[in-house]
Amino acid sequence: MKSERDYILGTHDEEIERLALQNRVWRPRTLDAWRRAGFTVGQTLIDVGCGPGYASIDLAEIVGPSGRVVAIDRSRRFLDALESSRERLSLPQIEPHELDLDESALPQVLADGAWSRWVFAFVKRPRELLERVAKRLKPGAPWVLYEYFDYSTWQFAPRSLVMEEFVRLVMESWRAAGGEPDIGLDLPRWLEELGFDLKRLHPIIDVVTPKSYTWQWPKAFEQVGLDRMIDLGLVTRERARTMADEFVAREADPHALVITPAVLEIIAVRR
Repeated sequence: MKSERDYILGTHDEEIERLALQNRVWRPRTLDAWRRAGFTVGQTLIDVGCGPGYASIDLAEIVGPSGRVVAIDRSRRFLDALESSRERLSLPQIEPHELDLDESALPQVLADGAWSRWVFAFVKRPRELLERVAKRLKPGAPWVLYEYFDYSTWQFAPRSLVMEEFVRLVMESWRAAGGEPDIGLDLPRWLEELGFDLKRLHPIIDVVTPKSYTWQWPKAFEQVGLDRMIDLGLVTRERARTMADEFVAREADPHALVITPAVLEIIAVRR
């Protein structure tokens, strides 16, 4: 068995659970984006950076038994979780591939569409990956992408200096690992240069109270993110406890607000 190739956010059980919650929160938006892009029965779709495969399962249900979902990720632990779900749900149309998106050649497929969410913020050569995926898409194939374009919008209202410190540390850790949290600022130009027409550029920012289910998405990241930053030596346990206490206090305040990181929804079509 190949050794586990880790991510800056980890591939541990808590991260797998967080990604499941994240997919639940975002599913209504992603299903709507896929509908507008034209994803349908019988297609071959690429899930670029599929993780544990929660979106791959949703895509497999759309394409049906006559379609294919080519699910790509570098984490063996994530793909093990996907393969377990594939067997349990009887979705043989999902084809997992263990590949490093920074280094490996993509599967030899000519696809009807592609999907990626929060992948390009973490790879070291994002434009090269865009080009490699583009070569696997048919003319007229849509690609739906979700990426951050202003991660620093993530904050509490009223303002919290502790929260701003946490967000700054997250962004610094991603950049130190070779990523770029605001990669959404570059993607539209690169996509056009690589032969795509931009059909939709839509910003997504939520402002919610603790009563909203959407609150659970940043909350789960805060919990897992602090543990991960401790493991990486980016924050002391004492400082992490101060940050955790701040998050708990804000959640206990029914008038508190969280503004989520700014995401750019892109639907681009291969010329």
